[in-house]
Amino acid sequence: MTGGVPSKAGRREWIGLAVLVLPTLLLSIDMTALFLAVPQLSADLAPSGAQLLWITDIYGFLIAGFLITMGTLGDRIGRRRLLLIGGAAFAVASVAAAYSTSAEMLIAARALLGVAGATLMPSTLSLIRNMFHDRTQRTLAISVWMTGFSAGSVLGPLVGGVLIEQFWWGAVFLLGVPVMGLLLILGPLLLPEYRDPGAGRLDLLSALLSLAAVLAVIYGLKEIAAYGVTVPATLSTAAGIVLALVFVRRQRALPDPLLDLRLFAVRSFSASLGTLVLVVLVGPGVGFLTGQYLQLVLGLSPFEAGLWSLPPAVAIIVGFMLAPALARRIRPAYVAGGGLAVGAGGLALIALAGDLSGPAAVVIGQVVFFAGAAPLMVLGIDLIVGSAPPERSGSASALSETGQEFGGALGLAIFGSVATVVYRGRLVVPEGVPPAAAEAAQDTLGGAAAAAARLPEPLAGALLGPAREAFTSGMQVAAVVGAVVVALAAVLSTLLLRHLPAGHTAHPEPEKVTA
Repeated sequence: MTGGVPSKAGRREWIGLAVLVLPTLLLSIDMTALFLAVPQLSADLAPSGAQLLWITDIYGFLIAGFLITMGTLGDRIGRRRLLLIGGAAFAVASVAAAYSTSAEMLIAARALLGVAGATLMPSTLSLIRNMFHDRTQRTLAISVWMTGFSAGSVLGPLVGGVLIEQFWWGAVFLLGVPVMGLLLILGPLLLPEYRDPGAGRLDLLSALLSLAAVLAVIYGLKEIAAYGVTVPATLSTAAGIVLALVFVRRQRALPDPLLDLRLFAVRSFSASLGTLVLVVLVGPGVGFLTGQYLQLVLGLSPFEAGLWSLPPAVAIIVGFMLAPALARRIRPAYVAGGGLAVGAGGLALIALAGDLSGPAAVVIGQVVFFAGAAPLMVLGIDLIVGSAPPERSGSASALSETGQEFGGALGLAIFGSVATVVYRGRLVVPEGVPPAAAEAAQDTLGGAAAAAARLPEPLAGALLGPAREAFTSGMQVAAVVGAVVVALAAVLSTLLLRHLPAGHTAHPEPEKVTA
């Protein structure tokens, strides 16, 4: 930085950004491609139902649980070093997962993949913070980084499908080996090293508390989303909240805390993180319901439903790329707030969808929602990492990712519960349906479809028709709730970020973090 003006990034930094997109692209592909491999690996490894759940879930659990620890660890030992260590571990775990000979071995490999994956996201984002000092360039860099992650979610099913058809289920994991190999070769050449020279020792008890708190809450919320409010899920969530409170209290007492809570005193940081969590709260929950609507209500095949999911994916990528250009001319508060207002309108369109309207209303609503929410996601993450001092960018990046993990899990629980309550309240089982089939139908729409398949006509149609109508009503109510939440986020972002000028050029340095 010269004369108070941030230095511009050059060719090396932009090529380095391409290197940083690689692990985020791979993480996204790895999250989505596995689901296609489940039938083949189930036939090969014969996992139990519980083991299959752990194979699919433990990866995301451990990523969420280790984000805060890994983000802070990167501040202490160096972001590039942690990224390369995580990349090497990810490659080794990928090989172990690909050649697993038992369900237990695959679960262990997926667990290691999750721990390694937790090093990648905060490391890449904090490196972007330190490579791109000019805020206009940094906003563009973050939009490119997020576009890579979104592109991976689109490419995951396509790439995974090709690999499984041509080879075997383990091939979806081997994709990580050449990608991480390229990262290990190019990283030391193109990525600079950054660390906090004044960082103290890593507090292991704080790391354990954060891991236990996050895992307990995420597990409880996912159980609520899948099975409703049960005693084990409630106890797990409550225990996680208690552990989180103990963690916060310990951080306030430590001279070198694992997580510097003073970051929340920075207005741009706390406002951006809060509104980002609100928006992430809505997306996964509504997406989960609309996916079921397309297949179970409209009767589309998984492939057809996948094709209809492409326009929303393209919309969010376009929104990511437009956000930097808009932010150069318009205040971030108005870009984010205006986009979220549009996004709320998209959710209102979903609320108007009916079982006879076809997929158009739902898909158009999703396109509008994701396009409107995309600018807030780019600008929010930019403000989160940009508001923190450079030496704490790893912690800030980890908080951003952890907030999104919490928001997604909580959203699935909330919107799934809302839709379930409406479904069960609206469903009227016709007379003549056997008790077992009626009980299955009253549980979920999937249960109603399975029960109807075993019933003769016209009884099957008499059961399935009301079940589809009840589910559609549940989705509509959930969409209305989502529209209200997004509208609230629009108001908050407009009010809380209005002090920031267009292009952020008036404040080249992050706000101070004071004791």
